[in-house]
Amino acid sequence: MKNFVLIIVLAAAATLISLPAAFANDVMVIGSFARASATPQATSATAYLTIANHGAGADRLLSIATPSAAMAHLHQTTESDGVISMTAVESLDLAPGGTVEMAPGGLHIMLTGLKSPLKQGDKLHLELTLAKAGKLVVDVPVKAVAATGP
Repeated sequence: MKNFVLIIVLAAAATLISLPAAFANDVMVIGSFARASATPQATSATAYLTIANHGAGADRLLSIATPSAAMAHLHQTTESDGVISMTAVESLDLAPGGTVEMAPGGLHIMLTGLKSPLKQGDKLHLELTLAKAGKLVVDVPVKAVAATGP
Protein backbone atom coordinates (compact mmCIF):
# COMPACT_ATOMS: atom_id res chain seq x y z
CA MET A 1 0.00 0.00 0.00
CA LYS A 2 2.87 2.38 0.83
CA ASN A 3 4.37 1.83 -2.63
CA PHE A 4 1.03 2.61 -4.29
CA VAL A 5 0.69 5.88 -2.36
CA LEU A 6 4.29 6.81 -3.16
CA ILE A 7 3.68 6.16 -6.87
CA ILE A 8 0.58 8.38 -6.83
CA VAL A 9 2.44 11.20 -5.03
CA LEU A 10 5.40 10.99 -7.43
CA ALA A 11 3.10 10.96 -10.47
CA ALA A 12 1.25 14.03 -9.21
CA ALA A 13 4.53 15.84 -8.52
CA ALA A 14 5.87 14.99 -11.99
CA THR A 15 2.69 16.32 -13.57
CA LEU A 16 2.88 19.59 -11.66
CA ILE A 17 6.57 20.02 -12.45
CA SER A 18 5.93 19.54 -16.19
CA LEU A 19 3.30 22.29 -16.37
CA PRO A 20 4.73 25.62 -17.50
CA ALA A 21 3.98 28.00 -14.66
CA ALA A 22 5.16 31.34 -13.34
CA PHE A 23 4.40 33.15 -10.09
CA ALA A 24 4.41 36.75 -8.86
CA ASN A 25 3.14 37.13 -5.31
CA ASP A 26 -0.42 35.75 -5.40
CA VAL A 27 -0.75 35.69 -9.21
CA MET A 28 0.12 32.56 -11.17
CA VAL A 29 0.28 31.79 -14.90
CA ILE A 30 -0.46 28.21 -15.94
CA GLY A 31 -1.26 26.29 -19.09
CA SER A 32 0.41 28.73 -21.49
CA PHE A 33 1.05 28.16 -25.19
CA ALA A 34 1.74 30.10 -28.37
CA ARG A 35 1.03 29.08 -31.93
CA ALA A 36 3.91 28.56 -34.35
CA SER A 37 4.09 30.93 -37.31
CA ALA A 38 2.35 29.60 -40.41
CA THR A 39 5.02 30.98 -42.77
CA PRO A 40 8.60 32.24 -42.53
CA GLN A 41 7.30 35.70 -43.50
CA ALA A 42 4.79 35.91 -40.63
CA THR A 43 4.89 39.21 -38.75
CA SER A 44 2.24 38.40 -36.15
CA ALA A 45 1.39 35.55 -33.80
CA THR A 46 -0.84 34.69 -30.85
CA ALA A 47 -0.23 33.41 -27.34
CA TYR A 48 -2.63 32.13 -24.72
CA LEU A 49 -2.39 31.59 -20.98
CA THR A 50 -4.44 31.14 -17.89
CA ILE A 51 -3.91 33.63 -15.07
CA ALA A 52 -5.03 32.77 -11.54
CA ASN A 53 -5.19 35.27 -8.69
CA HIS A 54 -4.86 33.29 -5.45
CA GLY A 55 -4.76 36.44 -3.33
CA ALA A 56 -7.45 38.05 -1.21
CA GLY A 57 -7.29 41.29 -3.21
CA ALA A 58 -7.91 42.16 -6.85
CA ASP A 59 -5.06 42.78 -9.26
CA ARG A 60 -4.85 43.97 -12.86
CA LEU A 61 -2.72 42.97 -15.83
CA LEU A 62 -1.47 46.29 -17.20
CA SER A 63 0.93 45.38 -20.00
CA ILE A 64 2.77 42.62 -21.81
CA ALA A 65 6.21 42.78 -23.41
CA THR A 66 8.44 40.35 -25.28
CA PRO A 67 11.84 40.60 -26.93
CA SER A 68 10.41 38.49 -29.79
CA ALA A 69 8.07 41.17 -31.16
CA ALA A 70 7.73 44.92 -31.46
CA MET A 71 4.44 44.86 -29.56
CA ALA A 72 2.35 42.50 -27.44
CA HIS A 73 -1.25 43.43 -26.66
CA LEU A 74 -4.35 41.81 -25.25
CA HIS A 75 -7.13 41.32 -27.80
CA GLN A 76 -10.64 39.93 -27.62
CA THR A 77 -12.06 38.08 -30.62
CA THR A 78 -15.81 38.41 -31.08
CA GLU A 79 -18.32 37.31 -33.68
CA SER A 80 -21.43 39.22 -34.64
CA ASP A 81 -23.70 38.23 -37.52
CA GLY A 82 -21.00 36.01 -39.00
CA VAL A 83 -18.33 38.72 -38.88
CA ILE A 84 -15.30 38.05 -36.71
CA SER A 85 -13.41 41.01 -35.29
CA MET A 86 -10.67 41.72 -32.78
CA THR A 87 -10.74 44.51 -30.24
CA ALA A 88 -7.81 45.71 -28.16
CA VAL A 89 -8.18 45.22 -24.40
CA GLU A 90 -6.43 47.93 -22.36
CA SER A 91 -6.08 45.95 -19.13
CA LEU A 92 -7.36 42.77 -17.56
CA ASP A 93 -8.95 42.70 -14.10
CA LEU A 94 -8.04 39.70 -11.94
CA ALA A 95 -10.63 39.14 -9.23
CA PRO A 96 -9.47 37.74 -5.89
CA GLY A 97 -9.61 33.96 -6.08
CA GLY A 98 -10.47 34.22 -9.78
CA THR A 99 -9.04 32.76 -12.96
CA VAL A 100 -8.97 34.20 -16.48
CA GLU A 101 -8.40 31.80 -19.37
CA MET A 102 -7.18 32.96 -22.76
CA ALA A 103 -8.12 30.66 -25.64
CA PRO A 104 -8.39 30.63 -29.43
CA GLY A 105 -11.49 32.48 -30.57
CA GLY A 106 -11.57 34.65 -27.44
CA LEU A 107 -9.17 36.58 -25.27
CA HIS A 108 -5.54 36.28 -26.42
CA ILE A 109 -2.16 37.98 -26.60
CA MET A 110 -1.52 39.44 -30.04
CA LEU A 111 2.12 39.74 -31.04
CA THR A 112 2.92 42.14 -33.89
CA GLY A 113 6.18 42.97 -35.53
CA LEU A 114 7.72 39.54 -34.94
CA LYS A 115 11.52 39.67 -35.11
CA SER A 116 11.53 36.09 -36.42
CA PRO A 117 8.83 33.47 -36.94
CA LEU A 118 7.78 31.39 -33.94
CA LYS A 119 8.88 27.78 -34.37
CA GLN A 120 7.24 24.75 -32.79
CA GLY A 121 9.31 23.55 -29.85
CA ASP A 122 10.74 27.00 -29.04
CA LYS A 123 9.86 29.15 -26.02
CA LEU A 124 8.34 32.64 -26.18
CA HIS A 125 9.56 34.87 -23.34
CA LEU A 126 6.76 37.13 -22.01
CA GLU A 127 6.94 39.77 -19.28
CA LEU A 128 3.58 40.62 -17.73
CA THR A 129 3.24 43.75 -15.62
CA LEU A 130 0.60 43.60 -12.89
CA ALA A 131 -0.61 46.54 -10.81
CA LYS A 132 0.05 44.89 -7.43
CA ALA A 133 2.06 41.72 -8.06
CA GLY A 134 4.62 43.52 -10.25
CA LYS A 135 6.54 41.74 -13.01
CA LEU A 136 5.67 38.18 -13.90
CA VAL A 137 7.98 36.40 -16.34
CA VAL A 138 6.85 33.31 -18.21
CA ASP A 139 8.44 31.23 -20.97
CA VAL A 140 5.58 30.08 -23.16
CA PRO A 141 6.01 26.86 -25.17
CA VAL A 142 5.42 27.27 -28.91
CA LYS A 143 3.05 24.58 -30.17
CA ALA A 144 1.78 23.69 -33.65
CA VAL A 145 0.32 26.30 -36.00
CA ALA A 146 -3.28 25.30 -35.22
CA ALA A 147 -2.79 24.31 -31.57
CA THR A 148 -5.88 24.73 -29.40
CA GLY A 149 -4.33 24.17 -25.99
CA PRO A 150 -1.19 23.53 -24.04
